[in-house]
Amino acid sequence: MAGNSFGDIFKITTFGESHGAAIGVILDGCPPNIQIDEEFIQSELDKRKPGQSKITTQRKESDTAQFLSGIFEGKSTGTPIAIVIPNEDQRSKDYSHIMDKFRPSHADYTYQMKYGIRDYRGGGRSSARETAARVAAGAIAKLFLKQYGIEIFAHVSGVGTIESPNLNTSDLKTLLELRESNIARCADPATANEMIDFIDGIRKDGDTVGGRISTIIRHVPVGLGEPVFDKLHADLAKAMMGINAVHGFEYGSGFEGSQLKGSEHNDIFAFENNKIITHSNYSGGIQGGISNGMDITFKVAFKPVATIMRDQPTLNLLQEETTISGKGRHDPCVVPRAVIIVEAMTALVIADHLLKQRTYKNV
Repeated sequence: MAGNSFGDIFKITTFGESHGAAIGVILDGCPPNIQIDEEFIQSELDKRKPGQSKITTQRKESDTAQFLSGIFEGKSTGTPIAIVIPNEDQRSKDYSHIMDKFRPSHADYTYQMKYGIRDYRGGGRSSARETAARVAAGAIAKLFLKQYGIEIFAHVSGVGTIESPNLNTSDLKTLLELRESNIARCADPATANEMIDFIDGIRKDGDTVGGRISTIIRHVPVGLGEPVFDKLHADLAKAMMGINAVHGFEYGSGFEGSQLKGSEHNDIFAFENNKIITHSNYSGGIQGGISNGMDITFKVAFKPVATIMRDQPTLNLLQEETTISGKGRHDPCVVPRAVIIVEAMTALVIADHLLKQRTYKNV
C-alpha cells in the first residue's frame, strides 16, 4: 500500500490499523535542538481522542504516546522520531456483521476491489483512528513553529445549517480558551450551545451530520510556497483533503470570491509599521502560491459520518442485495474531534515549507 508518507523535508510516515496492536508515526527531518514538550504533545492527543463527551464516539482510548527515538534530554536530536500509540479498547466483534457487506459511503468496496483484501474491523487502515499519529507529529511541528512565533488556530465554524458569526481574530489566545470551553469546539459560545443540542439530537435519532472547520495561521513569513506545483495553498488543500471525511477546501474568499468583480476582490498594498500589508485579505494570505505575510485563512468541509444506526440497503461480497445497520461506537459529527487534526496537518505543511525556504535563504 502506497501513500503512507506526507511531506518532503519535514516528513511523516504513519502505520497501524484501528483494531491492531497500535498505531504510530515516524517523523524524519525534524531539526535538532527543538524543545520536545511531551506534556504538550499528550494534551494535543487528548483533544482528538475518543470518549470525550456525549457528542463523540464512546470508544475509550487514552491515546498515550510512547516516544521511542529521536529525543534526548527533552530535545530533538535530528534523527527520526518514532512514536507509538497503543490501541486499548478494540471491540472487533462490533464489526463481525459487516465482514462480507459493503457499508454505504465507506471505503469497504473500494478497498476490496483495489487490494482483494480488507480489514473490516473498524475499517483497518482507512479508519480515522490513524489520525492520532498525525496529531502527535503535528504537535512536534507546532513546537518547531513556535520558535518562529507562528500561531495556528482552528475551530468548528459550522454544523449542518448552523453557522458561527465571523469572529474577532485579534486575540487567538482568547479564542482558543473559548473553543476549549465547550464540547463542540466552537469559539462562539452561543453558537456552540446550539451545535451541541443539534448534534445530540442527531445522535439520538441514529443519524449523523457534517460540518465546517475554519482555520487561521498568523505570523507566517513572506515567501513560503512555490509558484507552480508546490503552491502553499495546494499543499494545504492536499493535507486537508487527506483527512477522513473531508469533502471540501477553500482558502481566502473561497467560492464566494467567484461572485465578486476584480475591482472588489483585489487586495490593495500599503506600507504600515515598516512592512508591506494589504488592506483586505481576499487572497487568504497566499498570492501566486506563495505566502504574502498576511494571515492565512481557509475552511474545510466534512461530510456526515457514513456509519448510521439505521437499516440501509447494500450489497455483499457475492453482489447480493442485503441490509446493514451500524453497531458499536461512532461519532454523530466528526468536526469537534477533527479540529486538532486540521491544526496538526496545517503545522506539518508550514514546517515543511519553512525548511524548504531555508534552501533559498535563512528564515
